[in-house]
Amino acid sequence: MRDLGTILTAIVTPFDTEGEINEESFVALMRHLADNGSDGFVVAATTGEAATLSDEEQLRLIELAIAERPTLPGGQGARTTIVAGTGTNDTRHAVYLTERASELGPDAIISVTPYYNRPSPLGLKRHYEAVAAATDKPILLYNIPSRTGTNIGPGLLAELAQIDGIEGVKQANAAELQLIDGLAVFAGDDSSFARTLDIGGAGGVCVASHIVGNEMRRMVDEPEHRAEIDASLQDVYETLFLTSSPTCTKAALNMLGHDVGGVRLPMVEATPEETEIVRAMLERHGLLTRTPA
Repeated sequence: MRDLGTILTAIVTPFDTEGEINEESFVALMRHLADNGSDGFVVAATTGEAATLSDEEQLRLIELAIAERPTLPGGQGARTTIVAGTGTNDTRHAVYLTERASELGPDAIISVTPYYNRPSPLGLKRHYEAVAAATDKPILLYNIPSRTGTNIGPGLLAELAQIDGIEGVKQANAAELQLIDGLAVFAGDDSSFARTLDIGGAGGVCVASHIVGNEMRRMVDEPEHRAEIDASLQDVYETLFLTSSPTCTKAALNMLGHDVGGVRLPMVEATPEETEIVRAMLERHGLLTRTPA
């Protein structure tokens, strides 16, 4: 697999006041994140509210990300990577989105375990064989049993790694976080990022990097300080997932001056109580200065 980078931000999808995708804000946010620790972006996946995007919106967002991907700081001209979210619980639909997204030129595809219908191990294998056959891009599996109702255990992950094109996994089952022969392993939870780096994993698909990307970059670049930095960020991780994601992440970004708007139903915006918890977290980390009353 080509090097996708260590910190891949699962970027939110900004919406305008009418609830439509705010393309200008999306591009501005990509540039900000690239300047503050992110190596690339997972676009139109869970944090990007893919479940409430139409196919046309999802593909347009991927197209926009690829066209406007920023360069990384440092003057070497390296560009951020784009991983396109195309997973659904209908194999035919997942194949269609994968084919269409691949034509746009992403660096990789991320495909979530089919949700709700809870396929058997053989069903999972057949599903991913079909998805892999639909693209010439490397595929990241996405294992998140808390959302899908189905877990891909380490043994099955190793089997799926034998399918041509399947080259990595976003592992959001922390209890089974381990290296898998044939797969690049990315943390699927911010709280597992440090441990993934410690065991020799590829990095993380992160949400907190929207807010504390530079600190997470230090966890990569300064392994001797990794545990200390990770401990200092635990409240960030917890606050951003205080309720259904990306509600609190969008609340935090809006407070920090990034115009990402609200969320689409059935998600709802942060309550006043949740908003105050987010505000207090930002203040604790020196990201937001409270205006005196």
